[in-house]
Amino acid sequence: MTVASDRKAIVTGGASGFGLEISRRLRESGARVAIVDISQDHLAHATSALGPGVLPLQVDVRSTQSVRDAVRTATAKFGGLDTLVISAGVIHIKPLEDVTEADWDLTLDVNLKGAFLCSHRAGRSMAERGRGVILHMSSGGATRAHRGNVAYDASKGGIEAMTRAMALDLAPYGIRVNAIVPGLIRTYDISEEAAAERGKVVPMGRLGDAEDLAGPAAFLASEDARYITGACLVVDGGVLVQQRSPAVETFPLDRFPHIGPFRGPW
Repeated sequence: MTVASDRKAIVTGGASGFGLEISRRLRESGARVAIVDISQDHLAHATSALGPGVLPLQVDVRSTQSVRDAVRTATAKFGGLDTLVISAGVIHIKPLEDVTEADWDLTLDVNLKGAFLCSHRAGRSMAERGRGVILHMSSGGATRAHRGNVAYDASKGGIEAMTRAMALDLAPYGIRVNAIVPGLIRTYDISEEAAAERGKVVPMGRLGDAEDLAGPAAFLASEDARYITGACLVVDGGVLVQQRSPAVETFPLDRFPHIGPFRGPW
């Protein structure tokens, strides 16, 4: 499976974390990629890391004008646009009692409104050409709850509802709209010991990394996924399918037979 080498993409939040690895995978396939980020420092680093064929754009996804300008610039530079990956997002981990209106507004504005503005503008450009792919980034928090993440979970629930609704509205124009649901992905600096400990709740036995999302994103952007729309692809090492975490499982891993290499760190 490869992404078409003539693909023209925008990746929001494309200068770090998930977005950077997705941008890298698209570039490796030959796609031209505009990386969108609010941080000029992140853009400079990503541009250097990804090399030629990348268009860095400093954008505030909360701003209609900023988004409109970015889509116009990328479309003019590339001669069109057929892929949008929305990876820009923020999270505030606080108990409900400590969440401020400003926390709520920022989280919903970046995660949900920003995704809408980018999809709305890019979708119009794609519709004029009769094809395209929009890929949102959801979370397990869309269908399950995280403690201390009321605004974040609300924004991701909105992302999944919006993905389904946009898939219906844009299908007549040849545009597919899907979402990835990442699990526990290690995009932040923690020790190996801490990563191993947190990975114990994952059936696959480890935290994910940004590269684990790049392949699924490239697949959903490819022609191999041409009949998939309105879907949420879970990439979480099995976290959401389990009824209980290993810590309280009634059939713990130490009762499993040792047949060949055992992947769990337990």
